[in-house]
Amino acid sequence: MRHRMQQRTMKKYILVLDQGTTSSRSIIFDKKGSIIGVSQKEIKQYFPQPGWVEHDPMEILATQIHTLKEVVTKAKIDPQDIAGIGITNQRETTVLWDRDTGKPVHPAIVWQCRRSHDICEQLRRHGYEEMFKEKTGLVLDAYFSGTKLKWLFDTYPDLLPRAKRGELLFGTIDSWLLFNLTNGTVHTTDVSNASRTLLFNIHKLEWDTELLEIVGVPREILPKVKSSSEIYGQLDKRYLGLEIPIAGIAGDQQAALFGQTCFDKGDVKNTYGTGCFMLMNTGTSPVSSRSGLLTSIGWEIGGKVTYVLEGSIFIAGAVIQWLRDELQIVNTAAETGIIAKNVDDNGGVYFVPAFVGLGTPYWDMDARGIISGLTRGTGKDHIIRAALESIAYQTKDVLDCMKKDSGISIKLLRVDGGASANDFLMQFQADLLGVSIQRPKQVETTALGAAYLTGLATGLWKDKDQLIQSHDLTSFTPTTERKEIEKYYKGWQRAVKAVLKKVD
Repeated sequence: MRHRMQQRTMKKYILVLDQGTTSSRSIIFDKKGSIIGVSQKEIKQYFPQPGWVEHDPMEILATQIHTLKEVVTKAKIDPQDIAGIGITNQRETTVLWDRDTGKPVHPAIVWQCRRSHDICEQLRRHGYEEMFKEKTGLVLDAYFSGTKLKWLFDTYPDLLPRAKRGELLFGTIDSWLLFNLTNGTVHTTDVSNASRTLLFNIHKLEWDTELLEIVGVPREILPKVKSSSEIYGQLDKRYLGLEIPIAGIAGDQQAALFGQTCFDKGDVKNTYGTGCFMLMNTGTSPVSSRSGLLTSIGWEIGGKVTYVLEGSIFIAGAVIQWLRDELQIVNTAAETGIIAKNVDDNGGVYFVPAFVGLGTPYWDMDARGIISGLTRGTGKDHIIRAALESIAYQTKDVLDCMKKDSGISIKLLRVDGGASANDFLMQFQADLLGVSIQRPKQVETTALGAAYLTGLATGLWKDKDQLIQSHDLTSFTPTTERKEIEKYYKGWQRAVKAVLKKVD
């Protein structure tokens, strides 16, 4: 008994699998929420047709296993000291695999993929849009998993009979990893990921029979839905030499909200990554949006569900990558903030980066990008500045909707993600919104959120009050006059109208 007590007190680390759109990472946190080890491997992107995006599920699994093993070696810790493993993942990405062999039957269809656009339009024409919105909190868009599954069954007729016989399994990336890491013994997802499929009733907390029938998805392939913080199964001992509980799961944006300790109703965070994802904690009741926001589940802990409003911006940091890789007018993303300061303003130039349509609040899948306001005096510095500003303008579009739908006044925005390191962008964002912005030194808030959920389930932390909020913050406060900043925003609104295909 004494020996077992000693073993229990040794547990002091959480290992998080952070499976993203461009890489698989493993990160180890200690009890203070500090990182003691990181391992990362990029994954390949496949673009078989314009607007289509795929991943290889086996590559995702292989890279995640590689980083899981490597981070333990790099951190020089004993696996016995790991209290639990958490998973956070790119959401909506759809995997269909053979139950017996564990092999995927098709490449993973990535959240960015637009191949089910026509299916969404067909469902809309049949009058189903309001039903889906009411039950799932989502809009009919190719973004979500349900229509991606329908595309698979429509395109490959042999898959549906197999699915009905229970030979196939569906999962988002969390379920795919969990199934494999537990040697095929656990087919589970959490409420945060389930709420992004277009198939899950966020009020009843169950797969919705009516929606499954409309989309044509057999119930037999669906994972069991559990809370975001509990023990789902054990990591197979072949990976680290012993079993370790897998005990926390959350989709990446919900995990980031939790990692930013946005536990109270009205707390807001914005993640500046490939896209931008802004989430507001709306408490224990879902808030229905009239402004193009999505209503989702943030997390469930101890039987208590927290809901969120979410705004999704498809292209944010990706516009900077485009300047670097396609236009080749910058060498690194980091230099854009310095270049933007070379000019006093945007010179009337506006960049609407609708490369794959526009998300919140427009939800126009057919919109395409433009750079407007060009004159003979326009230089590349203006275009670079306009690209950065476009990220801030889109964020304002979303935050204004959140304030309107929730009735909550926002005084503080917490930020994370790669592009949040750009000081020019953060200052312009503070000026544009008229609110203070806080950027934590610990920017790995997505993985930290998954670590917190795992640590709560395994007893590393007693409750949310024990979770450490870093006080090492960089703050940005508004400095520009409102009249001046509103003039810029009106220019943005005119530019957006020029690309919208939907006409009221």
